[in-house]
Amino acid sequence: MYSKFLALSLFFILIMNSHPFAQYSKQDSTLKNYFIGSTFFMLGNLDSKDRPDFAQLNIGYRLTDSDIISLEVKTWKYTQPLGIQYGNSFGSSKEKFPGYIREFGVALAYQKFLWKGMYTGIHIMNAWQSFVDENDLKIDNGYQIFNTYRLGYHFKLFNNKFFIEPSIAITHRPYHTRMPDSFKRKDDQWGKFFFGEPGLHFGYNF
Repeated sequence: MYSKFLALSLFFILIMNSHPFAQYSKQDSTLKNYFIGSTFFMLGNLDSKDRPDFAQLNIGYRLTDSDIISLEVKTWKYTQPLGIQYGNSFGSSKEKFPGYIREFGVALAYQKFLWKGMYTGIHIMNAWQSFVDENDLKIDNGYQIFNTYRLGYHFKLFNNKFFIEPSIAITHRPYHTRMPDSFKRKDDQWGKFFFGEPGLHFGYNF
């Protein structure tokens, strides 16, 4: 599933990078200070094999022409360690947890425009976890800090009423509480970083 989103994100960057999009300016008559949005990652809920039950809502504010802060609220579940890199083990049934982890997270995000629509961003999320076994019974609770370091491009659409942001990211888990042993044995085999996570956010300006 990640590979599909990566390809889609790169596609948007390649076909639109030559267009004259610019970062926001106070002199822009179409400028809106606030926005609300989400991510096309929710399309992963159509996956019949490993449905993430993903939902996300973003609410943001433009501090300056090139500085943006936003609040993200999200929930999802996953069945494998988050540090598995692309390769033979990625998506392999051999790497699955004996159940899944359900997370509810709140993140603070900061974006900095560098040139035209290109930006960098950091997302720092506090995530509360429920560990669920193969019988769909919760066996423990947990907590982790989950950071995302993002590079992307912001495209204005329909006279700046909407926008879309393809991106690529590194994710990082700098801290988490101890997992149940059956989950920990799987997670300990992998690192705390993941390289090349695709993103495809969208939003409405108001």
